[in-house]
Amino acid sequence: MGLRDRVGELYRHEMEIPFTLKEYKRRLTKIREAMAKEKIDVLYCTAPESLFYIAGYEAAYYGAQTIRAFAPLSAVAIKQDADTFILFDRSDEEVLAYTHSIATDIRIYEEGSAISHEEFIIKNLKEAGWLKGTVGLEKCSYRPSPAISQMYQAAVEKEGCNVVDGSSIVREVRVIKSPQEIVYTRTAARIADIAMKAAIDHLKSGMTELDVGAEVQYAYGKAGGEAPGLPVFVHTGHASTHCHALPSRRVIMPGDIVHVDLCGVYHRYHADLGRMFSMGEPDIEVAKELDLSAKAWPVLLKIIKPGLAISELNKVMKNYYRGVGIWEDRWWVGGYELGISFPPDWMGIFFYDPDVDAGGRILRPGTVINYESDFYLPQGAGLSLIIDTIAFEEETAEILSKIPPDLVVVEP
Repeated sequence: MGLRDRVGELYRHEMEIPFTLKEYKRRLTKIREAMAKEKIDVLYCTAPESLFYIAGYEAAYYGAQTIRAFAPLSAVAIKQDADTFILFDRSDEEVLAYTHSIATDIRIYEEGSAISHEEFIIKNLKEAGWLKGTVGLEKCSYRPSPAISQMYQAAVEKEGCNVVDGSSIVREVRVIKSPQEIVYTRTAARIADIAMKAAIDHLKSGMTELDVGAEVQYAYGKAGGEAPGLPVFVHTGHASTHCHALPSRRVIMPGDIVHVDLCGVYHRYHADLGRMFSMGEPDIEVAKELDLSAKAWPVLLKIIKPGLAISELNKVMKNYYRGVGIWEDRWWVGGYELGISFPPDWMGIFFYDPDVDAGGRILRPGTVINYESDFYLPQGAGLSLIIDTIAFEEETAEILSKIPPDLVVVEP
């Protein structure tokens, strides 16, 4: 027997997980209750966020772009009436599966096996008696690719099961966070503040957007921040109007308006933060629009509380923007749920804005959202983008950043 065959035995050690076993047990119970409500007998989870939430499993590589022969395999299967789950992975990731998960039932697919990876999964689920009734797949996940997902569905249906979209099961359970998850989110917010202060301290004319991004990434890396679900956004001048572009080699010039949007990340929990900068004193009309956007924060602070209906939040904030005369200048006003995220995104299961029916959703204790006040600026100055993260707890709701939303004027 070679070392390759003994790697799992040689290198296994204690679990590296961010929560107690009791917390993971509570999560599994909540998921099974949600499955029962949706009449799903087996849930097959492939989204990185689901694997992390259920099992503590996290990795740097998820095989999102791989060919069929090396398709992503790590997944968690949950049976509605079973108090344990099955973790699937390939032999190349055996050590990771044992050390970065709480799983007690791990099924390892051996590379070069005579059967395909999907046949391996079906065989194991069938032998466990888990291929009966309705099976939920996370169809809204980018992982695996549609081609692989379709093969999974065909294989499950061939066994006589009904396949449904189970994407919302784990994601909805994740919306309400435990006290420990809120603590991690607060830590992420502190890391975000450290990163934004690096932008405040280092930003100057002559730097490129990439230079600013590098200072931000260095600061939050030194503070213990992890790679965010999206890259750091740094946009200047007219380029800020397409605020989902990547930072570029554009040189920041005197007179430019700059926005920086980033997430602090701690144990994969994200806290979003966006702030505005001006390279020298801005035009009077530009300064006025920026100021009115920032002055939405006192209004926001007056209304946020546990149990707040999103419809009420939307109504109050829309009335403010209309009252000060900038509503028609909006790029976007609203936000979305935040929590566990892996690249390539950090947006949660729901978003909200005054132009969309909130559907009766309530911001219950344990919910974390961001709030964005984003407006086109006069004089072709670009886009105002101010963002904060809000945590709703049992008795209070709080904006987590300690950095004021007001414009920062930088000496050019």
